Amino acid sequence: MPCVADWLNNPFSIVQGIFAQNVPNSDWEKKVTEYFKEKLKENNATNWVPSLNDVPVHYLKPNSLVKFRCMVQDMFDPEFYMGVYETVDPNTNARVLHFGKYRDVAECGPQQEIDLNSSQTVTSERQTFYCVPVPGESAWVKEISFFGWASALQARVSPSTSYTPSRHKRSYEEDEDMDLHPSKQKEQHIGSSRSGGDIHGCVEPKRLETEASAGHHLISPNCSPPLDLNFPLPGEKGPACLVKVYESWDSFKVNDVLEVYGILSVDPVLSIVNNEESCAVPFPSDSSALDPMECMDMAEEQRVHSPPASLVPRIHVILAQKLQHINPLLPACLNEEESKTFVSNFMSELSPVRAELLGFLTHALLGDSLAAEYLILHLISTVYARRDVLPLGKFTVNLSGCPRNSIFTEHIYRIIQQLVPASYRLQMTIENMNHSRFIPHKDYTANRLVSGVLQLASNTSLVVDETQLEQGQLDTTGVHNVTALGNLITWQKVDYDFSYHQMEFPCNINVLITSEGRSLLPSDCQVHLQPQIIPPNMEEYMNSLLTAVLPSVLNKFRIYLSLLRLLDYSISDEVTKAVEEDFVEMRKNDPESVTADDLHRTLLVARFLSLSAGQTTLSRERWLRAKQLEALRQGRLQQQKCVNGNEL
Repeated sequence: MPCVADWLNNPFSIVQGIFAQNVPNSDWEKKVTEYFKEKLKENNATNWVPSLNDVPVHYLKPNSLVKFRCMVQDMFDPEFYMGVYETVDPNTNARVLHFGKYRDVAECGPQQEIDLNSSQTVTSERQTFYCVPVPGESAWVKEISFFGWASALQARVSPSTSYTPSRHKRSYEEDEDMDLHPSKQKEQHIGSSRSGGDIHGCVEPKRLETEASAGHHLISPNCSPPLDLNFPLPGEKGPACLVKVYESWDSFKVNDVLEVYGILSVDPVLSIVNNEESCAVPFPSDSSALDPMECMDMAEEQRVHSPPASLVPRIHVILAQKLQHINPLLPACLNEEESKTFVSNFMSELSPVRAELLGFLTHALLGDSLAAEYLILHLISTVYARRDVLPLGKFTVNLSGCPRNSIFTEHIYRIIQQLVPASYRLQMTIENMNHSRFIPHKDYTANRLVSGVLQLASNTSLVVDETQLEQGQLDTTGVHNVTALGNLITWQKVDYDFSYHQMEFPCNINVLITSEGRSLLPSDCQVHLQPQIIPPNMEEYMNSLLTAVLPSVLNKFRIYLSLLRLLDYSISDEVTKAVEEDFVEMRKNDPESVTADDLHRTLLVARFLSLSAGQTTLSRERWLRAKQLEALRQGRLQQQKCVNGNEL
């Protein structure tokens, strides 16, 4: 009976056993998948598998089982490989069948040769995804995932060979440094395991570290520029991986967020194309007839598609699932029976959590409880359907009245960052607009999709800081970037540039715009900030807010915001009729100012207001409360209009 160490540390031994028992039947592949699926269902087993998000690749044993939480940034062309092949010993003519699945390099024993003409050879196809860590993933997501794995590791291995995760209280400044450099804390914890073996307890990290370091030098300065890992957001860290998918790859698409379980491949032979000798790419003997420019194009494509394995490891997927969310505090799938218990337990204490969150955000927004209400509605909003080209459920909020060039907007973003699993703050300066790459585009020379800032995973919170905008001239790039932002907000889509045509990629991004006056960008709802508190030291005030909230309370806020986005919602026929009658009455009283857009927005507010209270159907009470909030918001805008003339 294989033990944990076998299927974790040496999954090939499991695959080999199943292959040997079932050859020549093709059922062996299905049995491998079923075996690992059952193993991962065991109590806490998914936490035993080390993640490339948490552990540097040079600490992991090659050919071991790993997992990776990632976004599909690009899809390469399908590739053919030998699914089954036969080797022959020239001396004895002894023949052995091997499986090629889950491998980059064919295995061939001593005194054996591969028989390429064997009738037993099976040619198969696999798809390669270029995957990156989820763009803008919050530090707390990484930290909770890491400590979940670390705790499982500590429980599984003996004390003498495990590291002990210790978490001491840190100051906010240290926390901030860890947020900016999450690898520091991981190195601290992982580094302490060096005395007792590797993460799996099988390999010395020093040897692996040497291999990884050597891999970095495979890129010759005379041959090609350093490899761009193609992260969508600037300053991102973490591994990019070539993920080899063997089944159902048609069910995945670009920008999907996946969790994959597979066999780690970092074979040095994969890096051969990047060493100095490979500057002249090997071609057939008649390659002199080829156009030199074509040779260069092929070399560039080969460099991008076959990067050093130490920089871009390969994962051969055994199991892959599309993630509904990336919040580690929530069950991965909410449809399972155990998950339903978790949801019902949390929903029973929803009311006090909402009240605490409202109070917390009210303090963050300088005492403005109305703005805090709308911020909650914004944070739980999501595109739930599309009617023709119209995305239903998007709720872009423009928070106007923010102090210009103040640290206030920066701290609001930091608070949002502590609440949502993935976010990005886009500073809308002339410099950024003119020089940043917002829209992904196809590089036909390297045959890859070059990422852009707007290539984000679903449910990412994008905070656009317009208070940074100053007078200046937008160039052509700047105009295209602003247009792309506007299209993202209005249509929840980004048009990727394929040179000869544009391709629409639908998205689901929560956009919050902070501005001094009314935003230049479109929005679904403008809320003008009315501070009730003017702290003498804004930095100190905002920092104290985060340090005052208990980690357990912060986790409840995180569960609350992620969970409510996933709930279903409906309106009964009775309430629909009442709403229609109410709208007709409102139009009678004020036909000039009440429009269909007002009805649509009020229905949206009512939807998210109901969900924020844990109600999945609209009640008369929530409808009236939504109307009241909208009246307060619009009254505030009218008041501001009177103060500033036509400026809203």
